[in-house]
Amino acid sequence: MRRAEGSMRKRLPRARIETYLAPLLRATALTPRMLRLRVGGETLRGFAAGRTADERVKLFFPAPGERAPALPEIGPTGLRYPEGATIPHARSYTVRAFDPATLELDIDFVIHGTGRAVDWARRARPGDMLGIAGPTGGWTPAPEADVHLIAGDETALPAIATMLERIPSGTRALVIAEVADEADEQYLEAPEGVELRWVRRDPAGWSDPTPLERAVRELAWPEGVVHAWVAGEASAVRAVRRHLRDERGLDRSALDASGYWRHGMTVEQWVATEGDDVNGDDSEDADGSGARSAVSGAARSKV
Repeated sequence: MRRAEGSMRKRLPRARIETYLAPLLRATALTPRMLRLRVGGETLRGFAAGRTADERVKLFFPAPGERAPALPEIGPTGLRYPEGATIPHARSYTVRAFDPATLELDIDFVIHGTGRAVDWARRARPGDMLGIAGPTGGWTPAPEADVHLIAGDETALPAIATMLERIPSGTRALVIAEVADEADEQYLEAPEGVELRWVRRDPAGWSDPTPLERAVRELAWPEGVVHAWVAGEASAVRAVRRHLRDERGLDRSALDASGYWRHGMTVEQWVATEGDDVNGDDSEDADGSGARSAVSGAARSKV
């Protein structure tokens, strides 16, 4: 999976990636399909999340029968595990919140379908150990934008929530969030100037175009400079991105698009196929330059 680097995504100085091992403190059901896991403790001292929205971490899950995952050393040539260690299952997720005073980190998981990460989240109990590497990435509102268009399905809600927490009051923003049904419409704190629209999928099954795509297409386009951030199911994101580029005239630098999952595939199948390049219709991206990997969970791989 690749992600466009639009001007909405602020480039922060590249820092050394650190790894951490932390116990689960509690699990809280936010909605029928969203589970928040809180990990924390002294082992997270020095963890540097919370500077921007949409930060990412790589999570390492214990192998069956093991209490804690082996953690890799992260160097210039990639990941290196201790000799003889079982290589753990790893996925990228969004940092929902981190409190440096209490050293508590929240990660939200979409609990739907099957997959090694989501299956672990379902079974996890206080004291279970989780490996963490990061954080990386981040988003800040582009000062030149008159309007921020933010669109995504439930897998993007953790990132969207962090964005709304950092958009200055009075900034114009339109958020379109697609969920399965009303029960999945969680509370999102938004400043003055933000309009939040929920759209729901047809209970009869998957539709093409998706409700998210239809909602974006039906927008009365706002005046001024628009920057867009779109994330969720890959085919829907690709369709929305193409619409924004070809029909709305949005410049590539003003559009950040990410496919987080693929309808009809498990996460493992999705990763095995290396995901879809939602930016693949750009001739300037034909060689993959300027793009980045984005494999995720409740916000980045949550199915």
